[in-house]
Amino acid sequence: MEGRLRRSKWVSTVASTWIQCTSGSLYTFSVYSQTLKTTQGYDQSTLDTVSVFKDFGANCGILSGILYSYSARWDGPWLVHLAGAVQCFLGYFLMWAAVVRLIPRPPVPVMCLFMFLAAHAQSFFNTSNVVTGVRNFPYYKGTIVGIMKGFLGLSGAILIQIYQTFMYKKTTSFLLMLALLPPITSLLFMWVVRIHNKEEGNEKQHLDSLSMIALIVAAYLMCIIILENILPLLLAIRVVTFVVLVLLLASPICIVIRAHQMESDSVSQPFLTEGDRLIDGNDQSSLQCGVQLNLLQAVCTIDFWILFIAMACGMGSGLAVVNNLNQIGQSLSYTSFQTSTLVALWSIWNFLGRLGGGYISDYFLHKRGWARPLFMVMTLAAMSIGHLVIASGVPGALYAGSVLVGVCYGSQ
Repeated sequence: MEGRLRRSKWVSTVASTWIQCTSGSLYTFSVYSQTLKTTQGYDQSTLDTVSVFKDFGANCGILSGILYSYSARWDGPWLVHLAGAVQCFLGYFLMWAAVVRLIPRPPVPVMCLFMFLAAHAQSFFNTSNVVTGVRNFPYYKGTIVGIMKGFLGLSGAILIQIYQTFMYKKTTSFLLMLALLPPITSLLFMWVVRIHNKEEGNEKQHLDSLSMIALIVAAYLMCIIILENILPLLLAIRVVTFVVLVLLLASPICIVIRAHQMESDSVSQPFLTEGDRLIDGNDQSSLQCGVQLNLLQAVCTIDFWILFIAMACGMGSGLAVVNNLNQIGQSLSYTSFQTSTLVALWSIWNFLGRLGGGYISDYFLHKRGWARPLFMVMTLAAMSIGHLVIASGVPGALYAGSVLVGVCYGSQ
């Protein structure tokens, strides 16, 4: 049974979600940015420069994609996870060492390199988990991408819960934790993240169950965040709430067990592509199969550049908001606790956009034949409204605007 579980795509999927749950350090920059600014003697312009390299590293996934293409041929994409773990540790550890004066204060370009390494690791974790999920569930691409990206979005709130429970106002300790926790998690679970070229029964049912668990985790986190802002919680209560969170994150094991039991009573089937199923299961002759292109072929198409420009504009403006939540909050007289709460809530909205965007686009693709880029247009328009709300500066506008921007940013 142990061997069969190890060869199960559900074990691979759950392991990937756990890695994703600790990989979103990118979204916690506002927590330690002020410490980085004061200890290194940066002004806001210099801090923004460092932040740009964070965004550049996190969104530069070419190397991770190339490495995945080669490593996946062997025995799973563990090499991609390993490369991400090494970069994550080096980037955050060296930043922590600079902040606590363990090493001399590095020049700004060197600090930018540290930040780039730390953020670049996320693209390796994300590529390995998302692409493996897509290859394991080719008919439910939108759903599995939404789940993986959703847990990545939740990871910001999860990491901040760890910070507020065990190391509140100790941002240097938080930096050290970011250097250790994501690499350790990846090294523990990367061995079971594999590609399984077979179709199992009730895949949609199990994926919906995993989506429901993700929604429960998000709702629980949101309740805890709101409660912390209403009532001061004792350390013992914080620890209990964190233990409950860990149990919720461990609950997908039940899906693995149930899928294994159901698999024992069914026969695996070869894959049909998403396009094949659309044609077989839908009378609309307008639906066509997608064309598989490599990177160079894709770059030569107009569709690639339209999507590239749209995502650059949409994600760029969203990143500008999350990177400067601390500074925006300070200008509006928010406390440091309220600012970290905003960052945690941003992760919740980001998660809802990621999960909902994948699920809804999958639904309308299969039921109506609507192309996924149509939803990108809708979310970019809604994000513009969110930016206007934040820019208004009225009381509560930052909370309301961050909801719109966070959801729309996550759905890209």
